Amino acid sequence: MSTPDVDVDVNQNQNQNKNVKAEDILCPLAEYEECDFSKLLEKPRLLNIDRQRSLDERSLSELSIGISPRHATRAIDPNSSRFFEQLDSICSPVGRRSGFSTPRSQIGFDPHPMVAEAWEALRRSLVYFRGQPVGTIAALDNTEENLNYDQVFVRDFVPSALAFLMNGEPEIVKNFILKTLRLQSWEKKIDRFQLGEGVMPASFKVLHDPVRNNETLIADFGESAIGRVAPVDSGFWWIILLRAYTKSTGDTSLAELPECQKGMRLILSLCLSEGFDTFPTLLCADGCCMIDRRMGVYGYPIEIQALFFMALRCALLLLKQDDEGKEFIERIVKRLHALSYHMRSYFWLDLKQLNDIYRFKTEEYSHTAVNKFNVMPDSLPEWVFDFMPVYGGYFIGNVSPARMDFRWFCLGNCIAILSSLATPEQSTAIMDLIESRWEELVGEMPLKVCYPAMETHEWRIITGCDPKNTRWSYHNGGSWPVLLWLLTAACVKTGRPQIARRAIEIAEARLLKDHWPEYYDGKLGRYIGKQSRKAQTWSIAGYLVAKMMLEDPSHLGMIAIEEDKQMKPILRRSYSWTL
Repeated sequence: MSTPDVDVDVNQNQNQNKNVKAEDILCPLAEYEECDFSKLLEKPRLLNIDRQRSLDERSLSELSIGISPRHATRAIDPNSSRFFEQLDSICSPVGRRSGFSTPRSQIGFDPHPMVAEAWEALRRSLVYFRGQPVGTIAALDNTEENLNYDQVFVRDFVPSALAFLMNGEPEIVKNFILKTLRLQSWEKKIDRFQLGEGVMPASFKVLHDPVRNNETLIADFGESAIGRVAPVDSGFWWIILLRAYTKSTGDTSLAELPECQKGMRLILSLCLSEGFDTFPTLLCADGCCMIDRRMGVYGYPIEIQALFFMALRCALLLLKQDDEGKEFIERIVKRLHALSYHMRSYFWLDLKQLNDIYRFKTEEYSHTAVNKFNVMPDSLPEWVFDFMPVYGGYFIGNVSPARMDFRWFCLGNCIAILSSLATPEQSTAIMDLIESRWEELVGEMPLKVCYPAMETHEWRIITGCDPKNTRWSYHNGGSWPVLLWLLTAACVKTGRPQIARRAIEIAEARLLKDHWPEYYDGKLGRYIGKQSRKAQTWSIAGYLVAKMMLEDPSHLGMIAIEEDKQMKPILRRSYSWTL
C-alpha cells in the first residue's frame, strides 16, 4: 500500500536557475511556448514574440515527427474574432504577461472590498508540509464534520493556483506540482486491484506526528472516495496546471525535469492506450470528475473529454522532443485530430442539429447511416426544445450508442472554449446560449453546474435516490460560485467581458455575506445549499481569479490555448453560425 511521502530531490536540477536575473523571471511572456523544442534544455530566457509564432498557434502537423517548428512573422488579421490581439503590447500591472494575445483591459477597476477579505481567507486555507506551502485546504468550515474537506484536492487547488500565479506567487504552485508528482509514484491499490502507474491522487492531507515531530503526506486515489472511483480528471488538471505555471513564469526548468516529463508520459499512457474503443473519447465511470457522485455521467462525459483535449494540447507544448517524447507527440497529434472531429460532429447541438435529430430515422445500417449512434428521436427530452435558442448552441453532456445526454454542463463547455475544442463559431454560440438562458444558467447566483435538474422517477433511477443530489441541489442543478472563473475566462477569450462582469456583480452581492458557500440550491440559486460547506476555498479562489482576469485579461494566456488552424471544423452550417 501507500508509503509516507519522501521529498522529491530536485534541488540539483534547480540550482542552475538561481542566478537568473529578475527581469528574466518577470518576463512579459511565457517564453516556453515561443521556443524550439530542441532548445528546451537551455535556461529560461526571454524571446521576441514579434519574430516568432507561439506553439499555441502552430499547426499540429508542424509538430509531427520529422518536421521542425517553423518561425515566421505573424500578421494580425483585422477581421479576426480575437480583436484584442491587436493590443498585444500592453503589459500586465504585475510586471509580466500571462499570454501573448490577451492585453490588459482598457477599463479601470477599483478594488472591491471583498477582494481583500478573499485574499485573507485564501491565505488562511494554506496547507504546509515541512515548512513549505503545498496547497490549500478544501474548506475551513469548523461548524461541520471534516470528512475529506480537510484535504488538498487536485481539482480544487486549480483556481487557488491560478490566483497565486496571477499575484506573482508561483512557489506554492511549484511545490504542489512536485508533491503531487511524488504521490503519483506510490503503489496504488483498491482492495486487491492495482491502479495504473500514472493515476494522480484525488487529494492528499498532511499528517502531523507530535511525538516523533514528523510530517507525512497521505493520498487518496479513490480508495476512500464515495463509490471508490479513481479521479480521471486529476491527471489532466495536473498537466494543465504545469503549463499554466510555465506560461505565467516563463520558467521552463520545472517542466523539463525528468520527473515531470515522466509524470506526463505516465498520465498520457493511461489515456492513449489502445483497446476496444471505436471512438477517440475516453470511457469513464460515474463520479470520476467534479461530479463525483452518481449522476448519470458514465460513458463519455463532456467534462472529461474537454479536459482530455486541453491536457493533450498542453502536453504537446511541454513534452521534450527526445526519443520518448517524440513517440507521444505523434500519438497526441493523431488523437487530437480524431477527438476534435468527433466532438464537433457528434457532441455539438444547436437548433439545426436538434431539428435533424428530431427527424432521425432509426435502425440504419452501413457506413452511409446518418443516425450513426441509433439515437431514438422519442428519447429527446421535452425541455430541450424550449431551452435551445435560435442563436446559440452547446456541447451536450454525453454521446454513446443509442444514448445522448442533452443536459448542459458548465465546466465542459467552458473548457471547450478555453482549449479551442470549440471552433470560434461554436464558442460564440455557447456564449449566446448563456446570454439567452441567463435566468436558467445564472439566475441569482452563478453558475449552474448542470441544467436541468433530474426529478421524481428519473432522479430515483439515475442517482439511486441520492439525498445530497436532490433536485436543484449540489451536482443536480446546483449553483457553484467556483465556476465563475471558468465563465470569466471564456468571456474574455470570446470578447464578451460584459457577461462576466454581470455575473461577478451578482456573486458579490451575496458571497461574502453568506461566508463563501460551496454551492447554492434552488432553481435560481437563491438558497445556500442544504449541505453546503462555508469558507469553501475554491469559491474564494474562483472569485479572485475572475476579478483579476477581468481586470487584466493578459492572465488568460496561462489557461487558454488558441485554435489550431489544421483542425478543420466540420463542413456543416447551422442557424447559430449563419443567422
